[in-house]
Amino acid sequence: MKTPAIVFTLFIVVAAFIIANNKPAPPPTARELKIKALSPEPGSPITTLEFDAVSKNFGKIKEGEILDINYEFTNTGKEVLIIKDISVSCGCTVPTKPEEPIAPGAKGVIKAKFDSRMRAGNNHKIITVFANTTQTAHELSFDVEVIASAK
Repeated sequence: MKTPAIVFTLFIVVAAFIIANNKPAPPPTARELKIKALSPEPGSPITTLEFDAVSKNFGKIKEGEILDINYEFTNTGKEVLIIKDISVSCGCTVPTKPEEPIAPGAKGVIKAKFDSRMRAGNNHKIITVFANTTQTAHELSFDVEVIASAK
């Protein structure tokens, strides 16, 4: 008589385990959706890209200053490079991308302006570049310490 009770209990435990582990995947983040949307179409030309520096430290600046930042890069691949989009981690940084395609072997610049108003303290900002490259998203970063203005 114990066998049916054991089998039934085992069935309930296995069913509960299956239900608990059969959760749907979490929805994709906005960043994941953007990477997917900006990924090259299958069969489209893919190239490679190399930045002179992906991380920069600008030391200290006074609050209220505008910091101009340049990230130089080279199209190291055999296809034309197209910078599709750039996103930033904060509205205090405004990036500018090259509008024209970059030929193989040619150089280009990603420019950004950081507005230090109301940004006193240490700042670490990330700029994400989306291009027709083997690695769809490239992260650039910079650090700067903004010294509060005397009031």
